[in-house]
Amino acid sequence: MKLMIYFDDGQNKIKVTNALEMLLRHAIEATLGYEGVNGGCEVSLTFTDDEGIRELNSRYRGIDRATDVLSFPQIDFGTDGIDLSDNSYKILGDIVISLERAGMQAEEIGHSLEHEAAFLCVHSTLHLLGYDHVTGEEDEKVMFGKQKEIIASLASELAAFDRKGKEGNAE
Repeated sequence: MKLMIYFDDGQNKIKVTNALEMLLRHAIEATLGYEGVNGGCEVSLTFTDDEGIRELNSRYRGIDRATDVLSFPQIDFGTDGIDLSDNSYKILGDIVISLERAGMQAEEIGHSLEHEAAFLCVHSTLHLLGYDHVTGEEDEKVMFGKQKEIIASLASELAAFDRKGKEGNAE
């Protein structure tokens, strides 16, 4: 599978490092691999802050508050008849992450910003692939189960960021 990710940093509160971008690429690749996606894929990944994501959430969902991540799928798997396992090129859609919100959530949970951003990427990529946890209890169970297994596959990589963050905070 060939993956093209277009990164856009639309915020200036948190530095976006190459290590963060590589981790998020791995998170998206892990999700696509878990789902058996073949062929080429394209994803746009935008970093914003709480103000930027609040504006998008208000404009596109009618919810006037900040959130951690938004997904804008380009494929409607219910009607488009797309087969993820074929070798066609797929433009999956857009992921927008509030790094400001991700940082706050990471601090509350006790892991690194990178860990939280990877979790949000997995979550959002599943949305791009047609999963939705707000459509019912069974759908939520399926999506969150997949999310948990994909994050587990990234555990050693995420733990390295968590350790580095704790070491950095100890200095």
